[in-house]
Amino acid sequence: MCTVFKAAIRQVLPHALLVVDHFHIVQLANRAVTEVRRRMTLTQRGRRGRNSDPEWRMRNRLTRSAARMPGKHVDRLTDTLEALPAKIGAPILDAWNAKEDLLDLLATARTHPNREHVHQLLRRFYTRCAATDLPELHRLATTIETWWPQILAFMRTGITNAGSEGTNRVIKTVARDAYGFRNPKNQRLRTRTATTRRHRGHLNPA
Repeated sequence: MCTVFKAAIRQVLPHALLVVDHFHIVQLANRAVTEVRRRMTLTQRGRRGRNSDPEWRMRNRLTRSAARMPGKHVDRLTDTLEALPAKIGAPILDAWNAKEDLLDLLATARTHPNREHVHQLLRRFYTRCAATDLPELHRLATTIETWWPQILAFMRTGITNAGSEGTNRVIKTVARDAYGFRNPKNQRLRTRTATTRRHRGHLNPA
């Protein structure tokens, strides 16, 4: 999601279909939730989050998709946020709900949804963001609006580079791991071993 890249493609390949991978959209949504959580803790508690703060303990669960969590975990998350002081819990819950609205919209990809259903989900997301005074959600909504044609192209085609993104993540993780590295040759060998078809498994089942 780079405007420079977008402009370059339009100039060189004017008839190409530009697609925004849902991976980046989910990443932006999770980042917005995390930024809201950190800001609320800092402004209301006057410090960074600690293990004693319920919202800090829920930080990983906040960035998971509700559709992939057991119902009891979702209930515990919402109950925890609602039990917090309103100035902390309410904004975080608003951000989390907006993120989930966006994930519901992206989940319609490859299902051939009708236009009305897509725009209902999109309107629900925009309405949720507009109903808050959270700049993080306003920025997220603006980004979605700016890139909506390319996001819609993903939803219609299902084109994604998730496989290569997963492999790149493994490469970066292994490259940061200094154990066993004595020279660049060993590092390259370790990275190559970690990303072979046999070892990456779940990254590329094919």
